[in-house]
Amino acid sequence: MINHHFFRPANRRSLFSAVRFVSAAVATSLLFSGPATAQENEGALPLPLNEVRMFTQALDHIRRAYVEEVDDETLLEYAIQGMLSGLDPHSAYMAGNEFESLQDTTTGQFGGLGVEVSRRDGYILVVAPIDDSPADRAGVLAGDLIIEIDSKPIRDMQPDEAAKMMRGEPGSQVSITIAREGEEPFDITLTREIIAISSVRSRALEPGYAYLRVSQFRGNTGEEFAEELQELLTADEELKGLVLDLRNNPGGVLQASVSMVDAFIDSGDIVSTKGRLEDSRSSYSASLQTIAPDIPLVVLINNGSASASEIVAGALQDHGRALIMGTASFGKGSVQTVLPLAADKAIKLTTSLYYTPSGRSIQAQGIIPDIEVEEAFVTRRSRSVTQYKESDLAGHLKNGNEKDTR
Repeated sequence: MINHHFFRPANRRSLFSAVRFVSAAVATSLLFSGPATAQENEGALPLPLNEVRMFTQALDHIRRAYVEEVDDETLLEYAIQGMLSGLDPHSAYMAGNEFESLQDTTTGQFGGLGVEVSRRDGYILVVAPIDDSPADRAGVLAGDLIIEIDSKPIRDMQPDEAAKMMRGEPGSQVSITIAREGEEPFDITLTREIIAISSVRSRALEPGYAYLRVSQFRGNTGEEFAEELQELLTADEELKGLVLDLRNNPGGVLQASVSMVDAFIDSGDIVSTKGRLEDSRSSYSASLQTIAPDIPLVVLINNGSASASEIVAGALQDHGRALIMGTASFGKGSVQTVLPLAADKAIKLTTSLYYTPSGRSIQAQGIIPDIEVEEAFVTRRSRSVTQYKESDLAGHLKNGNEKDTR
């Protein structure tokens, strides 16, 4: 998450009066401004008068005729929510504790079920469950749709609002209804826990080979990853290969993903972002502080690998530094900026797209693995009643291993 400017809210007056005042001022400016004024305001985007008039008329109809009285501030907040929800699944209006919840997610500890969510077909899509969370242990999978929370239908609900419903006091329970492809919808009752995210862990696979799992990109994930990688290199100086597991990694902090790629390459671009505003355009390149420039690397991805994890996979793939294995990733190639509106209100706005070193945008496409390996479940096969073993046959010979009990 990239934080841009923080704006100081203006002195408050009646919000509805302010909207009417602004609308009138814009109309007056458009109708009576001369060439000099237009030149001074070059670059400003004028509001379309007809649509502004429609908005104020709709607002007035609701204020006067809606079956229940609704205050002006609430109506205008609904208007902001509507504007953002119509843009893309990741832009949202945040008020009250929602901004704190966002900070908790990126700093590493919060109370809830442990799922990263987005939106699909009006329902809440599980991008990925967090490792060893209540959702993960209960079998919630990337790609599941949450269609009800505590028996409340949530169609067309914003992901942030659904996440708020799933969070709560540790020890309390919440029921979610899951829709999974090929199965009938089913309910899961989960107990909320403090979700303390340990984003990096590792282990030796066998002499010369090691495994590194990164479950999410938090503010300090880059440092954690460097420490884990250095410990692996110290424990096995003859390390011949490394498996980097980014499956079901929903992303997180952009800079952390840059640090991870920097551990494997010593030159070239890592990622760039491009948006309409100057400060939404940036580029990140590798430094000479490379921990493992030559160790052969395999990166595992799946449809739960999103955002920052796709930056890592895409950069290493473009540089020919790693073999990407698994299934196509989620395809979230956008960057959100949190823009405060007041002390406890902000908007999370998509402000740019990111691009891999070769100039690829993976938005709604994902990273395509070099070697496709479909995920599969290993299950215990039930014994058929028509299958027999030698011991089932009448009169079978003993094997001689039985002890003489006489």
